[in-house]
Amino acid sequence: MRWEINRKLIQKYELDIGSVYFYENYVVTEIKEGFVLNFEKAAQLFTLGKEYYGNKIPFVYISNRIHSYSFEPTAHFKSKELFPNLKGVAVVIYSPINNQIAELEQTFLNKPSHIFNNLEEAIKWTEQLIIPD
Repeated sequence: MRWEINRKLIQKYELDIGSVYFYENYVVTEIKEGFVLNFEKAAQLFTLGKEYYGNKIPFVYISNRIHSYSFEPTAHFKSKELFPNLKGVAVVIYSPINNQIAELEQTFLNKPSHIFNNLEEAIKWTEQLIIPD
């Protein structure tokens, strides 16, 4: 079932790791150029995610990769237990090398995931994953 999700921005944060945009049923991150992201460095993001979505509100994580950065893909194993309500992961890429990296990271996910070339398509995909009560 597809439905229109609320696209109104709830809150934007500037964290040490980059910019984070919270919406009703999805969060968009833009990690800083050259950053090495791991589970510990994402702790503040996880805390905010818990504030907004808790364990019940369904949401999708959208990584808008406007910058090049490194990510420890095994962090997905730790973070999945924090968010049983995470319905999927979208990655928006802007270069062929980022596509290869995103494909590798997908092998560590146990949720639906997809790679997109623009943010709008990622948000539309989110609408397919979030089903209202």
